[in-house]
Amino acid sequence: MLTDVLHHLERLVSFDTRNPPRRIGTGGIFDYIRAQLPGFRCEVSDHGDGAVSLLAVRGTPGRVFNVHLDTVPSSEAWSADPLKLRVTHDRAIGLGACDIKGAAAGLIAAANVTRGDAAFLFSTDEEANDPRCIAEFLGREHGFSEAIIAEPTRCEAVLAHRGISSVFLKFKGEAGHASSANALQASALHQAMRWGSRALDLVEAEAANAFGGLQGLRFNIGKVEGGIKANVIAPSAEVRFNFRPLPSHDIDALHARFAACAAVGVLERFEETFRGPSLPAGDVVYAEQRRQAAQALAESLQLPIGNAVDFWTEASLFSQAGLTAFVYGPGDIAQAHTADEWVALEQLQRYAESITRILGN
Repeated sequence: MLTDVLHHLERLVSFDTRNPPRRIGTGGIFDYIRAQLPGFRCEVSDHGDGAVSLLAVRGTPGRVFNVHLDTVPSSEAWSADPLKLRVTHDRAIGLGACDIKGAAAGLIAAANVTRGDAAFLFSTDEEANDPRCIAEFLGREHGFSEAIIAEPTRCEAVLAHRGISSVFLKFKGEAGHASSANALQASALHQAMRWGSRALDLVEAEAANAFGGLQGLRFNIGKVEGGIKANVIAPSAEVRFNFRPLPSHDIDALHARFAACAAVGVLERFEETFRGPSLPAGDVVYAEQRRQAAQALAESLQLPIGNAVDFWTEASLFSQAGLTAFVYGPGDIAQAHTADEWVALEQLQRYAESITRILGN
């Protein structure tokens, strides 16, 4: 089976699905996948801006497997062509091989040696933090109650992960000469720095909170811009940050707390630019119920249960929509988004064999 998986992976990697620049159409990789799934009813949808999805269904399944086909951009650090798969004695190297075209190849290989009910949802917008494909799918009558989302989890079922919220802040100040006595308060950059110090204290105070093996609040100030020059009081400043809450955290409440870290009257804008719920989604009680349901499903499929993870996945969107969902795929997240990205051959084989077993039941 590994030979078939590598054959499909070689073709999938050869299609340029880097996101950005999001130049992904309804042909190319989707023509290839459709041709490899005889007996499936295939529906391709273009959601704009390079967001394309393919729903392939055979029979009347109640479970859908989801895998994204877009990749991050490649860098100059690659030692060879990132769109040409290289196979060594223990790994397959190529852009997206780990995250997560290896799973797509495994699904195709498993579909071709089974005849049971099956449903696959391929999408191309996961790396853009703009989940149009999944939103459209979940917003219609799809008929599925369970979802298994492919991301690199070392072939372990991951039942819980953090959410994510990205935020844009704009601070206002009053331009003037830097020698002015009011520079400490008038500078928008000074206010941004004070906000940052208080925000870091807030995050550190959350260190004892825990859920399902995850602890504390993840937080990062990613970008600070503002000011004119050293001897001019900064009239404005912008900050971009994100945080990754536990399933038990209330994201809106955290927004209010982060906003309150700014002095009164200095914030011109506080705008959330992206939000992804935690897995499982919902309040503490509901989230625990969903986690237990996902565990029961994974155990019924004879999949090993892994630890909760800090990275975000679209499994949370399925959970938020009421489906029993968990994350399961080949590869290690440590190899995702790296130069010379790779996935272990043993992982590819194990994943394909497990999907074959599941589809054959």
